[in-house]
Amino acid sequence: MMLARVISSPTILTQYSAISKFGKVSFSCLTRRPAPLRLVTKQCTQNVVRCTETLAVNGVGQSSHARYNKIVGTWLLGCSGMVFGAVVLGGLTRLTESGLSMVTWKLLGEKLPRTDEEWENEFNRYKQFPEFKMQNSQMTLEEFKRIWWLEYGHRTWGRCIGAFFLLPAAYFWARGAFNPAMKKRILAFGTLIGAQGLMGWYMVKSGLEEERFQGPADIVRVSQYRLASHLTLAFILYSGFLWTALDHLLPAIKPESLPKGVAPLRRLAHLSKGFAFLTAISGAFVAGLDAGLVYNSFPKMGDHWLPKELLEYSPLLSNFTENPVTVQFDHRILGTTTLCLISGLWLLSRRVMLPARTRKAVNALAVLGWCQVGLGIATLLYYVPIHLAATHQSGSLLVLSSAIWLTHELKHMKRIVK
Repeated sequence: MMLARVISSPTILTQYSAISKFGKVSFSCLTRRPAPLRLVTKQCTQNVVRCTETLAVNGVGQSSHARYNKIVGTWLLGCSGMVFGAVVLGGLTRLTESGLSMVTWKLLGEKLPRTDEEWENEFNRYKQFPEFKMQNSQMTLEEFKRIWWLEYGHRTWGRCIGAFFLLPAAYFWARGAFNPAMKKRILAFGTLIGAQGLMGWYMVKSGLEEERFQGPADIVRVSQYRLASHLTLAFILYSGFLWTALDHLLPAIKPESLPKGVAPLRRLAHLSKGFAFLTAISGAFVAGLDAGLVYNSFPKMGDHWLPKELLEYSPLLSNFTENPVTVQFDHRILGTTTLCLISGLWLLSRRVMLPARTRKAVNALAVLGWCQVGLGIATLLYYVPIHLAATHQSGSLLVLSSAIWLTHELKHMKRIVK
């Protein structure tokens, strides 16, 4: 009798199995006048079974991904935050010239010196390489410990990023929290983390090679090309983590119609994001060549708008990556261009009816863009003090973050969503 009651009452089926979500399935046989159990047709029974199977296969799979949506997004946001921290630590390591204090690299981490003898052995290893011989020959053990600890912290943080990503990723994968597209992203993120670690050691290795420093005026430092590659990988990884976290935690709005004038705004937002990224990478060449110390005036470089050393290297193209004067000049031009694009974007947004959240993203990008340029000028005028330079480098990532947020908000505004 209970079965007859359930089958004869569509509301009960709808209430307890959510079959109403599948509107294309016919339940006309269930809406007729209740009939004795023996008169229930075979076709009606098969209809119920088929609908239940559909709900089990599709509905459960969808709810599985949705159930993990928020926690996966929070985890990815945490990953992006850890990459942000690694960039800040890396900048401090470079500014304090600590990066060459550890002359070995092991996948799972170097042994931590604990006794005086172990510290002496670590210091003696450092003495065998060019930085000590050519620049730090008067360094004491206590001074060495200070730079060693900073490099050790940077490396340890990098390994923590790997663990923070890998362990939850394996769990979520096993629990079916990722759809096929997300699985591809997770594999890409894992590859980038591995490549980032290897590039970090490849960069440090360039500062340990004696053949690169033969002249008495040579300055021992890592290759600016490898430094820029290391930073580029970090920025790409950070951008990927942040974008994907926004997909999970702050999905872009899908408007029923496009606001008037949003198309050029969207193009300008992407252009601003690209220039923010390019300006940040040019900053790696500035750091790698200590180019922030060659002309400490603004807006002119010394007494000239175009310094005479601008193209003095041969071949001509080497000036853009090896000439400190040209590298600083390029960074100035890129920074100014980025600010102009961001300012134009903000002015254009005043004429477009945007959702409140998108408006906040535009305003955030404008404020951070102006603050970043101000920090850059102050860093230059005060001869690159560590606290200003580190804040300036962190600011570049904040500008990029706000640009990513804005373009994410605009991603569905390229066409009318049906």
